[in-house]
Amino acid sequence: MKSLLTAAVAVVLFVLPARAQDFPHQYPIVASDGSEVGNFDLSPQVLAKINALKGQIPVGALDGDVMLMQFYDLNCPYCREAAVEVDALVRADKKLKLVLVPYAVLSVQSVQGALIELGVAKMLTPPQYLDFHKRLYASRGTIDGQKAVAAAKDMGLDPAKVTAAGNTQENLDILRTTSTVGGEARLMATPGYVIGGVAIIGHPGRKSLEKVISAMRACGKVAC
Repeated sequence: MKSLLTAAVAVVLFVLPARAQDFPHQYPIVASDGSEVGNFDLSPQVLAKINALKGQIPVGALDGDVMLMQFYDLNCPYCREAAVEVDALVRADKKLKLVLVPYAVLSVQSVQGALIELGVAKMLTPPQYLDFHKRLYASRGTIDGQKAVAAAKDMGLDPAKVTAAGNTQENLDILRTTSTVGGEARLMATPGYVIGGVAIIGHPGRKSLEKVISAMRACGKVAC
């Protein structure tokens, strides 16, 4: 266990806070306050790597007509705020496929929590995992492995089995690969979204995401 957690240090990317002006604004996507939200097309090569990532956790409509991927860090305050709106969004939109991608880039504690997340994802149904995700973010303070295990216990899972399922070399490799691919995709601020081959940097708000999703349904692009 100790060696795995020591190795976890190598996973962490330590993403620096990024400003909206640091990113291109390829499409007219704005936040709820009217500010521009960074967004840009992903290259086919990078998009292929993203789609091939292991550790993706699909929730919502698994056969939905639009797929929204969210890259998040458990200890990103913006991700915590976004989690409430994204949870409400996926519960309201019965045709939306939400794919959660644990993107542990801010701290070792984030890596520890993400390892448990990957283990729990194998033990719960998608709706149950969405509840687990919400419960995890409802906790206060830094989210680490212990808090993730506690949240899983509250869901009725055995803590020992959860710990064993999460703390594996396979899961650590998944997080390392996700960190690398996320860097290649320039997801240098969390949360980050991928939809229709476009990266959206930061949380634009529920209404903005709904507009993007509606555009995808209307014309196959994030903005018609």
